[in-house]
Amino acid sequence: MDNLTDLDKPLEIICVACPHGCRLEATRKDGDILISNAGCKRGQEYAINEIKDPRRMVASTVQVNNGVHPLLPVSTSAPFPKGQITDLLREIRKVEISAPIKMGQVVLENVLNTGIDVVASRDLN
Repeated sequence: MDNLTDLDKPLEIICVACPHGCRLEATRKDGDILISNAGCKRGQEYAINEIKDPRRMVASTVQVNNGVHPLLPVSTSAPFPKGQITDLLREIRKVEISAPIKMGQVVLENVLNTGIDVVASRDLN
């Protein structure tokens, strides 16, 4: 299912694949998704992915025991399915980790069975 399923008018998408920020227009014709105003091939791919499977990088913090700071910044190792971000944040809030921690260390593995890890964004002694 995608964001064009029930639309009777075009969907406007601002492309972030490059600094140009093209205003793309997505429509459905005969079951296909058509993108107009794409300035490049990356814009076309971005718009189709944004409609079919929107994903975002997610950054947050987790509790740290015995660290020089009480919180550790973390982020997803890859763009995460947008519809599951609330559930992801709920899982991240449950985490408590003990120092020392190395940047890139996995804090949550294969979170919500997506194949995506949550990793430390910095070292923490």
